[in-house]
Amino acid sequence: MKPILFIDRDGTLIKEPVDFQIDSLEKLDFMPGVFTWLGRICREFDYYLVMVTNQDGLGTPSFPEKSFWEPHNILLKALKAEGVEFDEILIDRSLPSDNLPTRKPGTAMVKHLLNGNFDIANSYVIGDRGIDELFAANIGCRAIRFGTNATIRDNLTALSWEDVYNILKPKRTASISRRTNETGITVSINLDGNGQSIINTGIGFFDHMLEQLAKHSGMDMEISCKGDLQVDEHHTIEDIGLVVGEAIKQAIGNKTGITRYGFALPMDESKALVMIDFSGRPYLVFKGNFTRELIGQMPTEMVKHFFHSLAYSAAITLHIDFDGENDHHKVEAIFKSFAHCLSSAIKQEGANIPSTKGIL
Repeated sequence: MKPILFIDRDGTLIKEPVDFQIDSLEKLDFMPGVFTWLGRICREFDYYLVMVTNQDGLGTPSFPEKSFWEPHNILLKALKAEGVEFDEILIDRSLPSDNLPTRKPGTAMVKHLLNGNFDIANSYVIGDRGIDELFAANIGCRAIRFGTNATIRDNLTALSWEDVYNILKPKRTASISRRTNETGITVSINLDGNGQSIINTGIGFFDHMLEQLAKHSGMDMEISCKGDLQVDEHHTIEDIGLVVGEAIKQAIGNKTGITRYGFALPMDESKALVMIDFSGRPYLVFKGNFTRELIGQMPTEMVKHFFHSLAYSAAITLHIDFDGENDHHKVEAIFKSFAHCLSSAIKQEGANIPSTKGIL
């Protein structure tokens, strides 16, 4: 079932004049960003689009039909040029004193949309007034208060159409906990974060590398692990790779609009080439050698094993090719290059699945 965007007109799509009546072309003034961001919402997200507007006394001598329709049709034409077409346009013509149930915040005008054929719980009302918030409450969904702060608990505030877009954009997050006899791991990620991290694996150098992964990918990441380090580091590093990969796979969803591919990076005398493909086909190619057994408490042999676990859990094709003299620099180059590679691959640039198959 599709969710619905119930969008107010005056004060939301177009600026509202002092007399609250847009009855001439001279009074028609579009809200900043409405074409760019509402256009993106329509292209990238799957909502049923409904305009719901109160037009006091429309059709009476004080507000003739012709005075309304001329600027209104220009609005619709301009929006259509940006790919914005309303599935329904619902206009209440009554006066506030009439107290009709069709007038927002009453729901009689949208009653036919509340019959179970739409996902009302995940729908939104977007409007600039308190009655729009009340309208949302009466429908049974949340409101996005446009231009001023929301006044009803759990409703949202958008001061611009860019804010509206970011509110509606699906959140690419995941939280996963995994418990075995060897490790207890909790991982939370936000692919669209700011590179913030809280990492505690019990292995200092590994923590540092995972912090680099978060910082340089722009992904927010929290990892907590209690592993059997009294045995060795193998289970902790392997299982974290599995859970991080699973979290990435879960957060990225159906991969709509992602870039999908690669990156390379130098680290002083070392270099790392990392290529990635969110193909759904897990594979790892790992080329390069280390001269040290340990960097801090992290076995160098576990670098390959970490990325193997991550690649197979995330269902990605991953090629890593590195060279250099200093093993610390080699590993850091690998993690940083992988981070930038990941950042590039998960970047969203549209609404299409980047595959001729139509699925990844």
